[in-house]
Amino acid sequence: MYDVIIIGSGPAGFTAAIYTSRANLKTLVIGGERWGGQLMLTTMLENFPGFPDGIEGPELMMRMRRQAEKFGAEIIEKNFVKGDFRRTPFLAHTDEKVYEGKSVIIATGADQKWLGVPGEQERIGRGVSSCAPCDGMFFRNKNIIVVGGGDSAMEEAIMLTKYAKHVVVMHRRDSFRASFVMQEKAKSNPKISFLLGCQIIEILGDQKVERVMLRSLLRQKATEGQARIKNKELREMIDLNKGEIISEDGEEIVWEMPIDGIFVAIGRVPNSKVFEGITVDSQGYIAANNHMKTNIDGVFVAGDVYDTHYDQAITAAGFGCAAGLEVSAWLEKRA
Repeated sequence: MYDVIIIGSGPAGFTAAIYTSRANLKTLVIGGERWGGQLMLTTMLENFPGFPDGIEGPELMMRMRRQAEKFGAEIIEKNFVKGDFRRTPFLAHTDEKVYEGKSVIIATGADQKWLGVPGEQERIGRGVSSCAPCDGMFFRNKNIIVVGGGDSAMEEAIMLTKYAKHVVVMHRRDSFRASFVMQEKAKSNPKISFLLGCQIIEILGDQKVERVMLRSLLRQKATEGQARIKNKELREMIDLNKGEIISEDGEEIVWEMPIDGIFVAIGRVPNSKVFEGITVDSQGYIAANNHMKTNIDGVFVAGDVYDTHYDQAITAAGFGCAAGLEVSAWLEKRA
């Protein structure tokens, strides 16, 4: 019987474990086979407080883990399969065992939506990123593509202009879904240009990002004259970005262009589907109220599985702190 079972092992989960174990609560962290969260895919963090020279993402997670273990937290590298939160004590199932807990903190995070194209995964942290505040500093005077059509893509692009030489916002559709205000803000920035109706089909380079192969779908329900205008505008954009046309068949143009970095801003997927009976919002993020509490008494939430806005390691850790404190207070009332 554990006082608290923490599901997840990113900054939120480990911070919660530090607080609960220091409060002398018997704490179990179900960390997963791929423990550590998204920071295990991150190279250098320069905005996490306390590290003026920066720290590698995996090193930061290892330090958090050691700190939680130092205070007595038990950490298992097993995947959470399902939970039974309709009864107490709560049950947490892995593929091998079932664990009982008086309380639960869900800290399973959110996975970045990636493009899923050849050359992407092996270059994450080597020119491919999903976080402008984290990695923008590494692209001073560089040329960057931001992929996405929503507010987050516009925000990333605007932030990156503080460092980059030029930013191209690329979206596969013919129009952006970002708010009018964010579009106007991006369009008024002289460092930002736009590519609509285009998609990346391969990321190229020796170890790091050096070039990108793109496809422009010229689906035309318009007149031949309008199609010629669109083709002309696209070729001008290709020339502007020093691109080289590889093929053209009237329906699409495939071309390569040199690029130093690609920021993917097409959304995140919260890891919440496995939690039956827990209330989520329209996007799948776990709904919290009254300080990290879910709709089930004794089940709390922390980090990116709940955070729809910040998506930062330090805020995830802060939410983990809050959840740990709330669990401690909740258990004390029932002692």
